[in-house]
Amino acid sequence: MMNIFEDKVALVTGAASGIGKALSQELAARGAKVIAADVNEEMLQQAIAGIMGTKFPVQGFKLDVTNHETFKKVIEDTAAKEGKLDYLFNNAGIAIAGEIRDLSVEDWMKVLDVNLNGVVYGSIEAYKIMVKQGFGHIINLSSIEGMTAFPATSSYVTSKFAVLGLSKCLWLEGSDLGVKVSVICPGFIRTPIFDVSPVVNIDREEMLKSLAPFEKFSISPEECARRILKGVSKNKLIIPVTGLAWVLWWLVRISPKLVLKLTRMDFRKIRDKARINS
Repeated sequence: MMNIFEDKVALVTGAASGIGKALSQELAARGAKVIAADVNEEMLQQAIAGIMGTKFPVQGFKLDVTNHETFKKVIEDTAAKEGKLDYLFNNAGIAIAGEIRDLSVEDWMKVLDVNLNGVVYGSIEAYKIMVKQGFGHIINLSSIEGMTAFPATSSYVTSKFAVLGLSKCLWLEGSDLGVKVSVICPGFIRTPIFDVSPVVNIDREEMLKSLAPFEKFSISPEECARRILKGVSKNKLIIPVTGLAWVLWWLVRISPKLVLKLTRMDFRKIRDKARINS
């Protein structure tokens, strides 16, 4: 099979851990010139030290995706230095768990700033360059929570729904200008996001126990990266990752209300146990 990533320039955000780190590893292994970016510079350097590229050393940059001017500069500098920008993987993301009645406006803004604004900033700046080039591929990370609502993650769900919508708009406008777009909707991936994310008025142990049944449907970040690149290489617009994500994608299309009702039933079983203060 032809390796379409060889000698390509790829910028990956949120590259210090999880899916972003795995994407950086997989791209480097396929001969891409990887620019790995993350807000946590120490973790990023540790991640880069463990990546062996087949052709190019991975470059690392500290990047807060919520800072538009900084993000714009990284994208423009990368394109200027390398002479092109083939891929942008908008992967950086955070979560804050809690019911809507317990979350503050500040909680909402933190999540939306990274998960939505960060993707918007990266997308529009990379898109402008790619339109001028006449080629390029923007890959945005949404989630199964961008397909349907889940309880106690409302700000995350909102951001991921928006990323899905933005990506579809980019696809509509970019297709005839040479810009490809993919949006990734992973299911459960074995990353530390549930262990490190802030929780508001929810018992973390009870929350993790409620997610335990889904462990059997989960995959590693490395396998997730391989599936993402497989979908990207086929120029797919929407790329569900994991069997659960595929099943959910079809169910939501067939009967979105049924999926919501089933999710509500599950939430009712654990709500009182997980909630700290009524």
